[in-house]
Amino acid sequence: VQLVESGGGLVQPGGSLRLSCAASGFTFSASIMSWYRQAPGKEREFVATITSAGGTTYYAESVKGRFTISRDNAKNTVYLQMNSLKPEDTAAYYCYGRGEYWGQGTQVTVSS
Repeated sequence: VQLVESGGGLVQPGGSLRLSCAASGFTFSASIMSWYRQAPGKEREFVATITSAGGTTYYAESVKGRFTISRDNAKNTVYLQMNSLKPEDTAAYYCYGRGEYWGQGTQVTVSS
């Protein structure tokens, strides 16, 4: 099983980034997928989740209206579109698959 995140980087406040997570080794199209994040010195926290067919999504209150989770089951990939980024969004972002698999994380830094 592999979950490989990409798309992180340094962005100014108010900017946007799109994270991707490419999955392999399990039945992606049948799996709920999620994004979590962990800031330095803090516990890992839930960001967003999407059901297997993509019909239902859930978001943490802190990102609702700014972030959008989506998926492409033909590409075994889940995305996190992040808009109106704030400094407090700075964290390592992790893909979480099927309630048991974690990616290695991608760093997002929001700073001027």
